[in-house]
Amino acid sequence: METKKVLTFEEAANYMGMSKSCLYKLTSQKIVPHYKPTGKMIFFDKDELEIFLLSVRIKPQSEIEEAASTYVVTGKHKKS
Repeated sequence: METKKVLTFEEAANYMGMSKSCLYKLTSQKIVPHYKPTGKMIFFDKDELEIFLLSVRIKPQSEIEEAASTYVVTGKHKKS
């Protein structure tokens, strides 16, 4: 599966580490990018799934504390 660029529905669910029902919900709500060339079967671009999975980064506590310290010392918000 590492060399495949286009994934089936089941392969995409496995790749993303989620249940098929959860992935179905994301596709029906048009949250995750997908393709339906015949109108029935759903396919996914592996690169687009990776972008989706990494789209919302949560900062670790150490970065939050560093930004707070920088703000207290300089009075300026550090852009990340």
